[in-house]
Amino acid sequence: MPLYKTITVNSDTRILIWKIEEAEAELAKNINLTEHCQTRLDSMKSEMHRKGFLSIRHLLAEAGYSDFDLFYDDSGKPHLKDGNFISITHSHNFSGIIISKTDEVGIDIEMQRDKILKIAHKFTPIEEYKTIANSDALTQKLTIVWGAKESLYKIYAHTGLSFLYHIDVKDFSFEDEQTTAEILYHGDSSMYTIHFLEFECFTCVYAIKVKN
Repeated sequence: MPLYKTITVNSDTRILIWKIEEAEAELAKNINLTEHCQTRLDSMKSEMHRKGFLSIRHLLAEAGYSDFDLFYDDSGKPHLKDGNFISITHSHNFSGIIISKTDEVGIDIEMQRDKILKIAHKFTPIEEYKTIANSDALTQKLTIVWGAKESLYKIYAHTGLSFLYHIDVKDFSFEDEQTTAEILYHGDSSMYTIHFLEFECFTCVYAIKVKN
């Protein structure tokens, strides 16, 4: 079972990351799905998406849950029936979950690719990055910013929330491995801590909502 990484964020919050190396049939063994999730799985045309979906259920099992403990609200945001907070991510051959007993959380895993340079202006003020001359470093930083905004969107889950206009990720250095962010939407402000790590040309970012 390729549980790739476990991160204990604090006494109430834990991250589990899976490296998908199995065949789909192997991942499907001993996994029982709700009717809703079985329908979702059956509708997925991509084997990569199906394997990601199944690997998430293995991560749930590692955390002591099954698919029957999970439900989705009208916005598609996942919830656990015991009231704990959860966020889910999948990218290529990695998947991950973050679960917290006390805090709203979001997680995102992204493959580092230079195509992010072409779309950066759509999700962040690109002029803020003109001092970064090295394209690899720029790709690395923009991937963190994108992952942070994805994580925040998963927490906030409001249709109409703009990555470019409503989510502000404060500047950071790679060495810090963390920063802060603010969502300002329709006059409502909320603050978050952002943490990031890298492995095998992937970036994992997770966000934790700061209590008022």
